Amino acid sequence: MFSFKLPLHYKIIIGMLIGSISGLLLQFFGVSQSTISTILLWVKPVGDIFLRFIFMMVIPLLLGALINGISEIDDLKKLGSIGLKTLYYTIVVSMISVFIGITMVIIFKPGADLSATDRSMLIEKFQDKVSTVTSNMELVKNKNIGDIISQIVPKNPLEDMVRAFDSSYSGGGILAVMFFGLMLGIALNGLDPIKAKPVKDFFESLFEVSMRLINMAMQLAPYGVAALLFSLTSSMGFSIIFLLLKYFSVCFTALCIHQFGTFSLILKYIAKVSPRLFFKNIQEVMLTAFSTSSSNATLPTALRVVNEKLSIPKPIANFVLTIGSTANQNGTALYEGVTVLFLAQCFGVDLSIGQQFYVMIICILAGIGTAGVPGGSLPVIAIILTTIGVPAAAIGIIIGVDRLLDMCRTVLNVTGDIVAAQVVARWESASVLGKNSVL
Repeated sequence: MFSFKLPLHYKIIIGMLIGSISGLLLQFFGVSQSTISTILLWVKPVGDIFLRFIFMMVIPLLLGALINGISEIDDLKKLGSIGLKTLYYTIVVSMISVFIGITMVIIFKPGADLSATDRSMLIEKFQDKVSTVTSNMELVKNKNIGDIISQIVPKNPLEDMVRAFDSSYSGGGILAVMFFGLMLGIALNGLDPIKAKPVKDFFESLFEVSMRLINMAMQLAPYGVAALLFSLTSSMGFSIIFLLLKYFSVCFTALCIHQFGTFSLILKYIAKVSPRLFFKNIQEVMLTAFSTSSSNATLPTALRVVNEKLSIPKPIANFVLTIGSTANQNGTALYEGVTVLFLAQCFGVDLSIGQQFYVMIICILAGIGTAGVPGGSLPVIAIILTTIGVPAAAIGIIIGVDRLLDMCRTVLNVTGDIVAAQVVARWESASVLGKNSVL
């Protein structure tokens, strides 16, 4: 079906259309439920295999990306305050991005309008993944901020890794795994380079292998997406299409607000440069990010454009953009926050203020730990869902439009890196920035 040469994102769109239209046609022509069930016996495993392939790499990908990213910040010793300012900027702007996304979901409630019948059908479809949700809902709701903070430090990181997808587990889960990775990365920076090298090499290799496997999994995406959307539309009809359109609209709007609203304000009032000229100068970078859906793949173009058109001091540009391609992913953090809350609404999971804060913190940390490759955020979303009582396999609902949103959020990620370099350059030396500004 997809043997001809086409970019992967086009293949995924074709798979999305084939799966959706096929399922809708069965509904339109009134095919019996027993016949649909028989067809699903053959189609559903294709989608399940694709999801399992992604879930398989969750922990290796997170640990490899996070530890590798943190351990590379040994350039802080050379660049001094630049690293600390970059870290400060990343945390603050990531908080703003996640806040925008979560606020949009709370205001527009894209998943809350799902009818009781469709919600029951949705839960039934994921029944094998949802069996523990109801029984553990009170446990999830009763978690307060004190419990969350204390559980960030893992008693046994291996247990948190093994039980990351277990919604009945009352430990720290993914947040504890991230804390473990963060501490390990920091500890590696403090070691003698010769002693730290074998461990760094291991986690660097783990990261590269994990990305390779995720790329292999994404080659199955056109077929997996077709199977997953066929399973949904053949049962739920047009209601799932309208649901996805609302979700896409909310997420896309939130990304645009951060891209052209937040960044414009930061550029004008903090970096003291013209937002209009800034966006004009980085058009090539944004187009590259949109077409590749990869912060890592866009890095060479970003470095060249920044040095040629913005003239940010090279040491600052190289450090901030290189670290930012992994650690400063505002778009990914925003997207994950929107997706998690949207799917929680779909399954009728009412999150308290404390739980929403919990999701925000995880999404900010996940912006550091998520690989800058197409599909890199899907494993992270799956594991966050488990911590709030939503089945991880629910990502199958949004996976059909994930690629389109991936292209959009990568633009925001890469733009955020260049804005960060512009801001840090301004903070470091107003005189140098004034001489090289785009104004």
